[in-house]
Amino acid sequence: MATRDPIALLMKEHEEALTKLHQLKKNAQDLRKKGYSEKTFKLLLNAVEYVDEEVRVHNRHEEIALFPVIERYVDGPTAVLREDHAKMAKIYKKLSYSIKALKENRDDKTSRHELVDSAEEIVQLMVNHIHKENHILFPMIQRFFTKDEIREIAKKLL
Repeated sequence: MATRDPIALLMKEHEEALTKLHQLKKNAQDLRKKGYSEKTFKLLLNAVEYVDEEVRVHNRHEEIALFPVIERYVDGPTAVLREDHAKMAKIYKKLSYSIKALKENRDDKTSRHELVDSAEEIVQLMVNHIHKENHILFPMIQRFFTKDEIREIAKKLL
């Protein structure tokens, strides 16, 4: 049985995340410019739900399967990426709080501004994070890791 390429899998998840992040950014900007609308808010919630569920799982997979293998050789890159993951979690908490407040009172301009600011902050962080992994970390892994190390990562991801 052939081993699935764990880097290709993680990059595919990044592509999906970038699509949702684009949706999140667009709907956050619409909330900022046009004010509250039920349709925009629901679309934003859909993107935020993806961030909460899928990205959290993706980050955990990286920390369990990928980072320990990298850390056998070097700690710097994974320390930065783990820090990004922690920042994402903090921003997500602010985002969740703002969503809850806006659900309770859709006319609350302060909550709307905080929601938009948090959404834009998490989008920027995540896009930069994905760029670091796709263009620096993953090519390094593909170039220097052995087939056994790649298989080890793949096993932990399944």
